[in-house]
Amino acid sequence: MLDGLRLAELRGFVFDIDGTLLHRGPDGRGRPQPGAVEVLQRIRATGRRLVLFTNGSHVTAQTIAQGLREDGLPVSDDELLTPVESAISYLRRHYDGTPALLFASAPVRERFAQMGVAPATGEEAGVVFVAHLDEVEMASLERAARAVTRGAPLFTGSYVRGYAGANGIIYSRGAMITAAIAKVTGVRPRVLGKPSRAAVAEVRSRLGVPTSEIAVIGDDLGMDIALGRMGGSRTVLVRSGISGAIDLDRVPPRRRPDAVIDGVADLLGRL
Repeated sequence: MLDGLRLAELRGFVFDIDGTLLHRGPDGRGRPQPGAVEVLQRIRATGRRLVLFTNGSHVTAQTIAQGLREDGLPVSDDELLTPVESAISYLRRHYDGTPALLFASAPVRERFAQMGVAPATGEEAGVVFVAHLDEVEMASLERAARAVTRGAPLFTGSYVRGYAGANGIIYSRGAMITAAIAKVTGVRPRVLGKPSRAAVAEVRSRLGVPTSEIAVIGDDLGMDIALGRMGGSRTVLVRSGISGAIDLDRVPPRRRPDAVIDGVADLLGRL
């Protein structure tokens, strides 16, 4: 239900991708959900801004945007946010010049380097950041654990179990790597993707409007809705993804969305 939620008065929109704007088939290709393309087009037609924020960190935001365009979801490179972008901004702001030990794919490591984040090549790491990585060496995990034990903060793009896939949940390998380091060091990792203050700051910077004038729309109560509530934004839970069957009556009021819809097409009459 969208009763009482005045989307037409808002100036910015944040959308989750998987489970919200599209579903992926067994081949990994995305299928836009009914109304997804029209919703994005209608927001742009009113002169308002939008971003798509995914917690995927296996490739760069530009590569993800290109893949979405190929799948039929029109999005420009600057309308795509990932934990890689919010992490780069956060590290440059708070740890400028500090060597970072990165658990990330080669394209993501290159993106960090291009943006001025110094890579750590040995034991000198002053920061540890975990994105998605398909394979990891035990020696690298141990180097990270020793750096964290010496005082390096442990950051991760996401620390949730996973996200909605074609055949159910796809488990987060980044969370697995992060959990291994956290277990042996006893240090609690800090998230720089959804939901986090770093992500809120990135959204505010990219959209250029106060977060109180933004709507966050997604299928995950613990990521998307939590992100919106953290920034004081309006929140809309879409039942088409990972939180589809959740009983909101059993969710504490402070974690509930402002509105619930079955699919993004339900937004069309309110924009």
